[in-house]
Amino acid sequence: MTSTPSRLTTPRRSLVLAIPAIVAGVLAVSACSPITTDIAYSPSDGVRINLTDEVRGLNLLIISAAEGEPGTLLGGMANDSDEPVEITVAPEGTDPIDVPLEAGETVYLSVDNGFEAQFGNIDVAPGGTISVTLTSSTGETQTAEVPVLNGLLPEYEDYLP
Repeated sequence: MTSTPSRLTTPRRSLVLAIPAIVAGVLAVSACSPITTDIAYSPSDGVRINLTDEVRGLNLLIISAAEGEPGTLLGGMANDSDEPVEITVAPEGTDPIDVPLEAGETVYLSVDNGFEAQFGNIDVAPGGTISVTLTSSTGETQTAEVPVLNGLLPEYEDYLP
């Protein structure tokens, strides 16, 4: 008995034709979406403030026990330029601090071997945000809302002033 090759059944034939169409559709959609790993972001509770493409504040947040109490600035300042720069950090309602940065340097704030960044009083209760202005010695200025947190989370309790 000889067998003849059978033709594909209709549902199977539809599947064979649908697979290339689905693959083409997925490729077209993925080509239109941005690569999110190329977008700069703050990976924790703080915010990023760009003064220029080369000078910026990284993951900035303030730790304070209560409204009107002293505060500690956490995060970092980065200078990828070829020149030294000084960044003035000025939260609304308190005295500013100046953070010096050498060319190509990143300074971590309020950590061991880092730059001590303490403010006399923070006029915002923990859980809110405070307006903070960064100004570089080269003249660039940016203002952003920076979160104020308390020491209830274990990773922040050691930073309460």
